Amino acid sequence: MTTFVLVHGSWHDGASWDSVIEHLESLGHRAYGPTLAGHGIGVNKEVNHDDCVQSVVQFITDNDLTDVVLLGHSFGGTVIARVAEEIPERLRRLIFWNAFVPQPGNSLLDEVPPHYRELFSSLAASSDDNTVALPFSIWREAFIQDADLKLAESTFELLSPEPFQPFADQLDLTAFYQSPIPKSYLNGTEDTALPPGEWGWHPRMSSRLGLHRLVQMPGSHEVVFTNPELLAAKIVDAGQD
Repeated sequence: MTTFVLVHGSWHDGASWDSVIEHLESLGHRAYGPTLAGHGIGVNKEVNHDDCVQSVVQFITDNDLTDVVLLGHSFGGTVIARVAEEIPERLRRLIFWNAFVPQPGNSLLDEVPPHYRELFSSLAASSDDNTVALPFSIWREAFIQDADLKLAESTFELLSPEPFQPFADQLDLTAFYQSPIPKSYLNGTEDTALPPGEWGWHPRMSSRLGLHRLVQMPGSHEVVFTNPELLAAKIVDAGQD
């Protein structure tokens, strides 16, 4: 039995993992999907990146979890890299699922294409609470293109505006890049949330992990909704010793 802690990406909350957790538990594992600080509908969005990190650290320590396989999806990759600096003794492996692995000193904004950087900054500036609401067109065409329209619309309703400050905070990550914790990269081969090529997920992000296990699967950025059973099986593959 493996203990998985699953860290969601931007615009999501912990409930997005519910179906994946059910499948992981049916395979005999324990799995948890905490919600990052400032994420979810109707919550205070005035958080920074460290607040997001500390919410995961606190969840793991409050529940006295050890030997944890910690997975981060998308923005969640920046969070688990920092969690690994804070509580390495509680972690067995890190899994980055189409996740950001920032260069030392970079923010997430430094790692996205210029058109996303400009869009996110503009949306945050025009909001009344420094948040970024994901446009449905981007969700439909780049994030969940393997769903039918009905599923794309119903899952879009589960999203909430993303706090902008965690995007902008620069991350040192010196300790992360020196960490001996084993690492895996889980890559969805049809994931176009970052445009393929110069800005794509793999091998741009995965190669930064040094020695790591690469696991690939078909599907978009949102396999958590479109094929949770497959995602659970691939998480097990990525998380095994």
